[in-house]
Amino acid sequence: MINSKFPYIFYGGDYNPEQWQKEIIDEDIRLFKLSNINIVTLPVFSWALLQPSEDNYDFDWLDDIFDKLKKNDINICLATSTAVQPAWMSKKYPEMLPVDFEGRRRHFGGRVKFCPNSEKYREFSVRLATKLAKRYKEYENLALWHIGNEYDNYCYCENCRKKFIEWLKNKYSSLENLNNAWNNRFWGHTLYSWDEVTVPSALSEMWNGQNKICTNFQGIAIDYNRFMSDSILECYLGEYEAIKKITPNIKITTNFMGTFKPLDYFKWADYLDIISWDNYPCYGDEPSKVSMRHDLMRSLKNGKPFMLMEQSPNQQNWQPYNTIKRPGELRMQSFQTLAHGADSIMYFQMRQSVGACEKYHAAIISHSGSENTRIFKECSQIGEELKMLNDCTIDSIFDSKVAMIFDWENWWAVEFSSGPSVDLTYIPQIEKYYKSFYKNNIPVDFVKPEGDLSRYDIVVAPVLYMIKENVADNIKNFVENGGTFITTFFSGYVDENDKVKLGGYPADFKDLLGLWIEEIDALPMEKNNSIEIAPFIPGFKSSYKCDMLYDIINLEGAETLGVYGSDFYKGRPVFTCNNFGKGKAYYIGTNAENNFIDDLIKKIASNYSLNSYFNPIDGVEITKRIKGNKNIYFILNHNTFETSLTLKNSYINLFTKEKVENSIIVSEKDILILEEI
Repeated sequence: MINSKFPYIFYGGDYNPEQWQKEIIDEDIRLFKLSNINIVTLPVFSWALLQPSEDNYDFDWLDDIFDKLKKNDINICLATSTAVQPAWMSKKYPEMLPVDFEGRRRHFGGRVKFCPNSEKYREFSVRLATKLAKRYKEYENLALWHIGNEYDNYCYCENCRKKFIEWLKNKYSSLENLNNAWNNRFWGHTLYSWDEVTVPSALSEMWNGQNKICTNFQGIAIDYNRFMSDSILECYLGEYEAIKKITPNIKITTNFMGTFKPLDYFKWADYLDIISWDNYPCYGDEPSKVSMRHDLMRSLKNGKPFMLMEQSPNQQNWQPYNTIKRPGELRMQSFQTLAHGADSIMYFQMRQSVGACEKYHAAIISHSGSENTRIFKECSQIGEELKMLNDCTIDSIFDSKVAMIFDWENWWAVEFSSGPSVDLTYIPQIEKYYKSFYKNNIPVDFVKPEGDLSRYDIVVAPVLYMIKENVADNIKNFVENGGTFITTFFSGYVDENDKVKLGGYPADFKDLLGLWIEEIDALPMEKNNSIEIAPFIPGFKSSYKCDMLYDIINLEGAETLGVYGSDFYKGRPVFTCNNFGKGKAYYIGTNAENNFIDDLIKKIASNYSLNSYFNPIDGVEITKRIKGNKNIYFILNHNTFETSLTLKNSYINLFTKEKVENSIIVSEKDILILEEI
């Protein structure tokens, strides 16, 4: 539970009372109550007001807000305000300002623009967090803590270079080990002194390439990403530890951003009491893309419920096309979040700003200030429905039998790689395999490569290019004990420093997969080939399109299930299966069309009866959360027409409290939550 004092779904979002006069604040609180808001996050960006000079702090204005909220039974997610240091601080301590990728020292401006290794930043941020904790530790409506905001601040300054050297010494112990790890004999890069280490940036080993950052030395670049992720985490931890000493029983979080590349969220997750994240889908995003990111966030702490910290109640302000949400769209997005494991629904923002870059970012209370807008009414309806649910879904969990391996370091390595194709990116490969499970209502967890796989039947690892120590053994143990493993092209090539493992690809996976790869062909996306399926394999069509990359495979025990249809490797294996211990390992040596992935997943999933509670229906998303001995089903009809579901058991509709059995109609763009009797 997020906080045992408040056993209900948190509903609210970011509020910026420092921007408003007393009369507006009073009206806002009235509207909060009207729309069933029970929590607000504040003050996220108020450091300059809380600390107007180095030795002066002002909390009186914040005390007044706290008193008003308490009188109205509205809880507080207390933010530390450390995402933007005051202008006076940046001026007095310019070393606090970051140096960008191009080597330029920034001036004050924007947000989260500080060097993560600045001792002054860490000193001041911890001091402020400590003062806030001491002042409000007895505040009855304090529900949880929110440190910083959307951390993303890489820096390339001289101080970071020195800290990077310390980090490297701890990791590698000697220059000999470092030179070997980075393959520094290439291009004469051998280092003879630690002080010869440079940060990888546009001034040294890196440059802005075609749609991505490129590097001459992948090992250096990957290590710098690791270092920066760790450095920013240390900023967060300074505040976390200070707050935890004073309020040990109140949970602490910071808001993640889904598939956000710069930070290793699996590593960060160990230091958050509860995962929270900001969900901002782009125009045209399919529901599976959003659900995948919810599942990833849920998986960061082994399936424990997470928080939705931000979503837009209507249009955003920073997309290419800032479309308004269609009627019912916000409700669908909100309950999709609950369907994938959230215990909160929160928005950015509560009242729409009058100036600066977010003035056209939507809010529950728009510029009109009216309670009669379409969005305000929709938010109020969602709040009413969450009150109906009360604690029915709180702390409920998933029972997934499918895991997908997701690894931030592997992501960095794949996209730092100089080849084989500019079209190869990591997330789309994850999304296409995830979507096939999603379409069949099969729940998916995400795991680290070294994570516990024992509770799963199927493990999928698209483009697992980097194989760190013990990872191959972890996966082999899973398959030997009866698991089914699926992996693809560009897997098993390099170690954790992006050094190729010799002996033929996929190195440590050769025995597991029963094959080795002699060459990998890369062609423009418009140059298609095909996968010709071997005869008598039920559940597959005879032929599927493929593109981008083409492994030239030599078998060493695997069975050929599909061959190429053209080019000089026509007739050679591209889709294989290998028996390994009690389990099976499948390999797809090309970028197969989605229909192939769908048919493969259906075939394998049918062996385990993974989607037995409801038959899949196009456009209808169904998930199951488990609370004690109760199964709770979320049914979301994304279609623009109603659909009928056949029910195998009896249920209680948690919105209407009515019993339903045999069958039920789900209206267009509507949601049902059913508790199995």
